[in-house]
Amino acid sequence: MTTDTPALAPVRFGVLGASKIGREKVIPAMRASPLCEVVAIASRDEARARAEAEALGIARSYGSYEALIAADDVEAIYIPLPNHLHVPYTLAAARAGKHVLCEKPIARDAAEAQALLDLPPGPIVAEAYMIRHHPQWQRARALIAEGAIGRPTHVHVSFSFFNRDPANIRNRLDLGGGALLDIGGYAIMSARLLLDADPVRALAVIDRDPGSGIDREVGGLVDFGAGRRLSFAVGTQRAPGQWVRVEGEEGELVLDALPFNARPDVANRIVIVRGGAERVIEIAPADQYRLQAEAFCRAVRGEPAARDALTGVDSALVTLRTIDALFLSERTGAFEAIGSAAR
Repeated sequence: MTTDTPALAPVRFGVLGASKIGREKVIPAMRASPLCEVVAIASRDEARARAEAEALGIARSYGSYEALIAADDVEAIYIPLPNHLHVPYTLAAARAGKHVLCEKPIARDAAEAQALLDLPPGPIVAEAYMIRHHPQWQRARALIAEGAIGRPTHVHVSFSFFNRDPANIRNRLDLGGGALLDIGGYAIMSARLLLDADPVRALAVIDRDPGSGIDREVGGLVDFGAGRRLSFAVGTQRAPGQWVRVEGEEGELVLDALPFNARPDVANRIVIVRGGAERVIEIAPADQYRLQAEAFCRAVRGEPAARDALTGVDSALVTLRTIDALFLSERTGAFEAIGSAAR
């Protein structure tokens, strides 16, 4: 799906690192939009940076992240680096006056992310939760707000993949790997979006890989207050799958197909079951990475509504504090309170 775009000057991006999500998803989506211009890419390996720039059609490459951040013609930095590098390079880029779109999670825990609240005003710093820009999610939120299933009370989420590669960053505890940080945030964000509320306490059962120590399977129950809750299961060593279901007092709503990894060339569906009748709503194909990039660019160009649509640092802290509470619950075996986000 293409989007109507106003006559705004494109935002000039530099990319830190040659990650898979950047190469295969985000950079192609940015290059497809008239609102984005990817002008440079950096890697700590200069030869790799040159090769990636050539393969992706990017004009310049750098052999260090710092050199790219210092480039005068770069307005915004996209950061798809391993999790332990998110905060250091977000800080470096924002302090250099660059806007930042950082892959999720923006930090490994809430304490690490706290430093981002002290950045000078000006640069936009956003966490890349692309799902909130996809029409399927936006329509689902609107349907729930309109009362399509009555008052929503329970969100169920399952998200999994299989990866035991010890060299993969998702299996490195020291680099911020594990199921909760990699995909658990999607479950938390799902409930926050669909219940239109923030969580208050959380309980987790966690199974860890005996070799790497990462949380490979997490089952969680998150209380949103007023009789609303999220139950979820995320895993990194089981068959791939993903689904989202919302139960309400009068019906249920299911986000069909691939609610988190929606393909840009395949339609998605929302299924509503109420009073014994099933209603299917088809959502036209959309590139959620392009939509995310365009919202970010519009925010950079000063559109308040676009900025409100982004996942800012305050919102990121809510998710991180929920993850912190789930990890604490692993140790205590009890529900743990979730601290308030700084707003």
